[in-house]
Amino acid sequence: MQVKNNSLFSYKPFGTALLTLAVTSGLFIIFGANGWGLPAENEQAIGQISRWCERVSGGFFREPANTLGNLGFVFTGLYMFYKLAQDATSGKGIKMFGSSAIAVLYASASTFLGPGSMAMHGTHTAFGAWLDNVSMITYILILWLYNLKRLMGLSLKTYFTIYSLLLGWFAYSYWFIDGGMGIGVNLFELSIGLWIATEVLVKFPNIYGRVGSGFAVLLTQQLFGNPVINALQNFQDNWEMLLYFVPAFIPNLQSTTTKKYTPWFFLGFASFFGALLIWGTGVPEHPWCNPDSWLQAHMVWHLLCSVATLCFFNLYRTEKFN
Repeated sequence: MQVKNNSLFSYKPFGTALLTLAVTSGLFIIFGANGWGLPAENEQAIGQISRWCERVSGGFFREPANTLGNLGFVFTGLYMFYKLAQDATSGKGIKMFGSSAIAVLYASASTFLGPGSMAMHGTHTAFGAWLDNVSMITYILILWLYNLKRLMGLSLKTYFTIYSLLLGWFAYSYWFIDGGMGIGVNLFELSIGLWIATEVLVKFPNIYGRVGSGFAVLLTQQLFGNPVINALQNFQDNWEMLLYFVPAFIPNLQSTTTKKYTPWFFLGFASFFGALLIWGTGVPEHPWCNPDSWLQAHMVWHLLCSVATLCFFNLYRTEKFN
């Protein structure tokens, strides 16, 4: 009887995710049936080409292809919940992130990316744009803050406190102030850089890692079409680059875990940065833009990003504690 109860409890997050998605779908149907409301000021009128190439529809979704492409996040997210439930009932327990709470947070944030982005592309409302950006920050904060937790020996309580404060301030400031947290910082781009820098330090917790962590971010930036020299020439708009070097100064670096980087890290890296390259083609000014096609570059961006979240999920499931 004890095993059965534990089994049911372990599948509770999976069931909660299904219920939440069902409620979200119901809300979509209710508000969509009433035409979604006023569009955001930066969105185009029905019949025109949207910011992401697809022609704005007067149907249920304003950008049907770009909206439905986000179902990739929903399916991969539910798969994560299912695998975590299997882990919990296997007798080994959930080992991912060394904490079932962070593991469930990761699956939740990965799933949330779907409805969040669907709200923007499907409704073209200011609330949809807000929810889309909040969902991206909900996900990306998990990774680099977890690396900081490992490098600095932070407690689980401290991890969730920092996570909640950053996410809460971003959500508030994006709605009431601006998208730069009130200080002109793109938290999503900054978080990607901090994840790369801290990942280098986790792998190489020594002088080589300290020297190379920040430069690894700049190298990645250079490789994917954002020349470092241009950023330096406009330093007043890119001053947050300095923050990429801050993790290198963490005293007494701790490395208590090891991960098997092959193949999941490289597959996830290729999926995300491949998606980023495709993202640049999904705009009206690009010659590849076909606004009336069901195959949209931005839809592919969503699908490849969902693959990346699954790859990184599998990566952290390989983590072993020393």
